[in-house]
Amino acid sequence: MHPSHKLSKKRSVKTGLPPGTLVHIGEAPSQAVNITLISYGPSTFNEQNYQQLDQCLSHLEFPEIRWVNVEGVHDVEVIRHFGDCFHIHPLVLEDIVNTVQRPKIEDYGDYLFIVLRMMRPTKDKEFTSEQLSIILGKDYLFTFQEGIDGDAFDGVRERLRNSKGKLRTLGADYLAYALTDAIVDNYFSVLEDLGERIVNIEEDLALTPDRVTLQLINEMKKEIIFLRKAVWPLREAISFLERGDSPLLGDSTKLYFRDVYDHTMQVIDTVETYRDLLSGMLDLYLSSISNRTNEVMKFLTVVGTIFLPLTFLVGVYGMNFKHMPELEWHDGYYVLWGVMVAIALGMVYYFKGKKWL
Repeated sequence: MHPSHKLSKKRSVKTGLPPGTLVHIGEAPSQAVNITLISYGPSTFNEQNYQQLDQCLSHLEFPEIRWVNVEGVHDVEVIRHFGDCFHIHPLVLEDIVNTVQRPKIEDYGDYLFIVLRMMRPTKDKEFTSEQLSIILGKDYLFTFQEGIDGDAFDGVRERLRNSKGKLRTLGADYLAYALTDAIVDNYFSVLEDLGERIVNIEEDLALTPDRVTLQLINEMKKEIIFLRKAVWPLREAISFLERGDSPLLGDSTKLYFRDVYDHTMQVIDTVETYRDLLSGMLDLYLSSISNRTNEVMKFLTVVGTIFLPLTFLVGVYGMNFKHMPELEWHDGYYVLWGVMVAIALGMVYYFKGKKWL
């Protein structure tokens, strides 16, 4: 879920290289690059999978809207060839293969370049994260994924196949909206799972706060920070799509992006709420541990205070002086025991009266 230390080391490979140099930064998937081409119109739909870019290029001359999805950006030669064919700026290609980019949007005139962070919940209540790069043109949309199994776009594909909604009748900008909306909707699913985990941690914290609970809180804080870094820049990108003056974005589509912007703000508010909750839980954990330590120290202090006069009496009559009159008493041993028991019971009664026990 988080950029590993290996990624930070691999970034140093680009040190001193000229801008636009393609160096893949990220985890390379085991499978080969897979390319999907979907072309559609109001009454047409075509979907094909390809293993090589040249096969895909030979089928790109369609009058309809074209959506090319590339899964796997670790093969920089494929990305370079793609850029050469469609005249994509080298800096855009560089950002595509660098999979630790922050969400952003850049206007290159003929096309918009958008970087998003796609997250999906997993069965173990965690989430996967991968970078999604989007190139939006007049009648085409190119998306580049890292190659992690699955994505958040199954619903969009089904709507295209079954001609449901407005997807088949509107342009590529509306397709960009649909993909962005699917990504933001998955944020809510991720946050729901995180919310359940936070509730479970709260219950553990109330019953048995221990080091395991502290470790869970710290792990959750890292995940929330990771989410926060993804959604805050996303707000700026969606705001541009909502208010930007690019001719690639129709006025009707900007209204839909406004709805995505509202959802993004809800995600940000939820992330901030969870962040505050976790900070409060960490303070509560430290307070619970401090209170437990204080209770233990109070108990030990009371016990030590009770035994202090008893230890004094035993110490006095444990001395080896010859002329100690109490040593000759016939019932002196029993009298001493009675005095010590009376002192101990009296102190216990006094401490209970003070509510120290």
